[in-house]
Amino acid sequence: MRILYFSRGYTPHDHRFLSAITEAGHEAVFLRLNPDSATETRRLPKGVKPVRGSLRTVISQVKPDLVHAGPLPDCGYQAAKSGFHPLVQMSWGSDILWEVKRIATSRSRVRFALQHADAVIGDCETVKHAAIKFGTPADRIVKFPWGVDLTQFKPAGKKGGIRAELGWQNNFVLLHLRAWDPLYDPLTVAKAFVDAARQNLDLRLLMPGNGSLSSELRKTFAQAGLRNRVHLPGKISYVDLPAYYRAADVYLSAAQSDGSSVSLLEALASGLPALVSDIPSNREWVETGKQGWLFPPKKPAVLRELILQATGSDKMTNMARQARKVAESRADWNRNKLALYKAYELAVRINR
Repeated sequence: MRILYFSRGYTPHDHRFLSAITEAGHEAVFLRLNPDSATETRRLPKGVKPVRGSLRTVISQVKPDLVHAGPLPDCGYQAAKSGFHPLVQMSWGSDILWEVKRIATSRSRVRFALQHADAVIGDCETVKHAAIKFGTPADRIVKFPWGVDLTQFKPAGKKGGIRAELGWQNNFVLLHLRAWDPLYDPLTVAKAFVDAARQNLDLRLLMPGNGSLSSELRKTFAQAGLRNRVHLPGKISYVDLPAYYRAADVYLSAAQSDGSSVSLLEALASGLPALVSDIPSNREWVETGKQGWLFPPKKPAVLRELILQATGSDKMTNMARQARKVAESRADWNRNKLALYKAYELAVRINR
């Protein structure tokens, strides 16, 4: 099939889906809503044809057999308005869980996008339930976690690499990889770390990234006098990610809303116990005491205590094993991507 893949920009997630399309023997045509937006540094997968122009114009020129569009409020909405079928709509998690509550036009646009979908892709039960509430029939939803490459993200020794470069070989290292924006609430992480680090001098924090809260975050660490115990390398590339997971002892996320977070799955695959916010999607992956710990969103005091608990826990080795185990059983992208083809087949079958 010739598949037109329509997305906001070019991210590691887009790279993964485009690769899956071509690996299955399909022809992939790639249209970006924001043509110059890219957070992925790798070239497009071999065989992918990039195009520019309005969606309607590209559809008339390319004549695809199927359109795969998302996120829902913009790409999905435009795809629905085009009237093209077969149409597979893909939620990116935050679009249907977060944006619809905060952006006035998003709710009606998401509803319209879903109403005109032949098949809907969601990465967790939370997204599936949200789509059903918008009126999507359950049998039109294909649920699968986007998963990770288990050969790239895997447990490894923690004494060399970034730890050695920073002189942190004998420290307890926390890792935060989410964007520095309100949705992911990095300020809760910063406040919790500052308080915990005052009690435990061995604590260190790796915090790559950037975002709208950058100045507040840097100010928090500077005022606490902890800049030498926090490493802020800025935005890092996808190819550098495994080294950061290998350098850490625990993965942190204070996200207020999420789907099946790929960075969480990468952490679990890397054998990192996870200390994450207690939201429905995270509960699908982490059980307190097994793969890590859950804490109430926006509660830095609770997070601080759990960080301190983790530093002295005798369960870390077993948690690391459990983290890898759950990733192997449910987060293998090479196995999970088969559900993508199922969604395409469903959409085509409905339009016969």
